[in-house]
Amino acid sequence: MPDEHGFEEKIISKEAEKRISEKLDQVEKIEIDVQTDLLKIVQGQADGVSFAGQGLVIQEDIRVQEIKLQTDSIAINPFSAIFGQIELNEPVNAIARIIVTEVDINRALASDFARSWMQNFELNVDGEIVSFEPEEIQVFLPGDGKIECKGKVFLKEMGKTRPLAYTAIARPRTDLQPAMLESFNCTEGDGVSIELITAFIQKAKELMNLPSLKWEDIAFSIKDIEVEIGSLILMVETQVRQIPPLSSFLSP
Repeated sequence: MPDEHGFEEKIISKEAEKRISEKLDQVEKIEIDVQTDLLKIVQGQADGVSFAGQGLVIQEDIRVQEIKLQTDSIAINPFSAIFGQIELNEPVNAIARIIVTEVDINRALASDFARSWMQNFELNVDGEIVSFEPEEIQVFLPGDGKIECKGKVFLKEMGKTRPLAYTAIARPRTDLQPAMLESFNCTEGDGVSIELITAFIQKAKELMNLPSLKWEDIAFSIKDIEVEIGSLILMVETQVRQIPPLSSFLSP
């Protein structure tokens, strides 16, 4: 069977794979397919870009088991594309399928990046600001659509700080049902008030109802979460205004 990929497409795709691999701490497998030809490159066009990777590690603690991404047709900088650097002239839509394992999630939650991102999470409880400083958190994926979480935080309210340990079981949103908090138990500390739980649930509801979230030059929305034993499968829709260096995604 003849090779369907043109020479220009192969060269650009291989150079893009090399550039991405150099920005990763570790990668088991990576494949990039820039769907274009010489005439389209000169015109600053590509039919799309597909990306597939396994065992991608950034900054030692952030690992993705598997990712597959496909963009729509894109307008690119023809000069940078020749050297494997995809610079967008217009925003592009993409769909990604991402698999993360329980082990990878917990390693990421223990990283300095995650701790800096979660530090001093705040809620407005009847006009009073209550903050949480995470001490430890661990996620379990037993299957059956459930996500279990155990953790410990320092709760700051009314000028005082106290420890609070908890266990929780939740079910992510599906096509058939909304996100559900199945159980929440305090295992250390004096518990939490009904007003605090209400404020937390309201905040979670606001976040889940946002049309999209933004990170750098990327707007994304999680369309589906599938919980399997030991892993999460995410279907994500994105709009990318520019493709930043991978390292910038993890800058605190």
